[in-house]
Amino acid sequence: MLSREDNELVTRVGPGTPMGNAMRRYWIPALLSKEIPEPDSPPARVRLLGEDLVAFRDSNGSIGLLDELCPHRRASLYFGRNEECGLRCVYHGWKFDVSGACVDMMNEPEENDFKHKVRMTAYPTCELGGIIWAYMGPVEHMPPLPKFAWTQVPANQRHVTKVIQECNWLQGLEGGIDTSHAPIMHRLLSETSTRGGFKPSSPFVRGKAPKLVVDITNYGFQYAGIRPLGEAEMHIRTYQFILPFHQIRPSKSETGLQLDAGHIWVPIDDETSAVYNWGYCPDGPLTEEDRLERGLGNGPMHVDPVTFRSKANRANNYLLDRLVQKEESYTGIDGINVQDRAIQESMGKIVDRSKEHLGPADKAIIQARKLLREAVKAVENGSTPAGLGTTYYALRAHEAVLPRDADWRTEMTPEMQKDAIVQTV
Repeated sequence: MLSREDNELVTRVGPGTPMGNAMRRYWIPALLSKEIPEPDSPPARVRLLGEDLVAFRDSNGSIGLLDELCPHRRASLYFGRNEECGLRCVYHGWKFDVSGACVDMMNEPEENDFKHKVRMTAYPTCELGGIIWAYMGPVEHMPPLPKFAWTQVPANQRHVTKVIQECNWLQGLEGGIDTSHAPIMHRLLSETSTRGGFKPSSPFVRGKAPKLVVDITNYGFQYAGIRPLGEAEMHIRTYQFILPFHQIRPSKSETGLQLDAGHIWVPIDDETSAVYNWGYCPDGPLTEEDRLERGLGNGPMHVDPVTFRSKANRANNYLLDRLVQKEESYTGIDGINVQDRAIQESMGKIVDRSKEHLGPADKAIIQARKLLREAVKAVENGSTPAGLGTTYYALRAHEAVLPRDADWRTEMTPEMQKDAIVQTV
């Protein structure tokens, strides 16, 4: 459990909050590249960490992320004209470049030229892996670019989607780093089911309740769920948590390709988050079927491509089918990530963690909360929070069945930099 004070500390992310200040020290996904697909395309609204912004791609392809409201009379620049290397407010014609500098004032005579005195909030951006990332912290503390392994492969080998989740970001993150729930909530009851989930024959389901091993690292932690499987074997599934809101897990595509996959739970504000879902195949291209994400429930048939709202939501009980729940899947809800959203949103906008009763199976969640509080403390003390280096660049996640006496770290995580491990708990 967390005290009410600590729960407030790690969940509130608006401007000036301790967690908000810490989170602004990291590169943060702001929007998908396809939301502003080409030079001079229409701008897009972005709400990030409680701030209302507008993104645009200028005539040269450079990306601007500005305060949404024009500094002249506070009209929304979402309605602006994206033209000739700037975003022009349609109210009085003030125009701003990607750096936030005012470059023209249509409503002022030339003799009244004072545009050089006007500059609006603009955040640095980079474009990697089909995502436009923003840095919202002090420029002098800007970390290295977020070159996760999945951002470095060709576009035909990766897939990224986004969906809005109606609850605090930490509820999503904690679900993503909770391995003990996965073979329970996401299990299928029928071996012949074609729905998303884990079939009864899967070692993930057949194995007993997991023992968790958490390796605290300089980027967050690696953790493994180790499940006894028969008398001589064990099923091991490793995950990575990279501060402040990234998860990497092993997965398979819709057509059976072995993937690295994961989520990024980005706070829109305290009560809403944008979940970026990514997967990539190191060995070759994904198919169009893979990109539909039928089993996960993140694809175009599940999520509105304009609003990024899930079609299965609280208003329709996530399309829960009680007959399917009785005969085919544990929840009766289609889509592994739809199931996650349903349960995480059911906790309320911000769950009261002071009323929890945690156990050993919650070890990873306990450690994540500790690391987040330490990141806040580091920023408050003027030092650098963990996770701002580059040791996470090559990280992967793994799943295997091994002999009980196997050295699973050596066999499964060869890309792990040993000097990244700080402590094992």
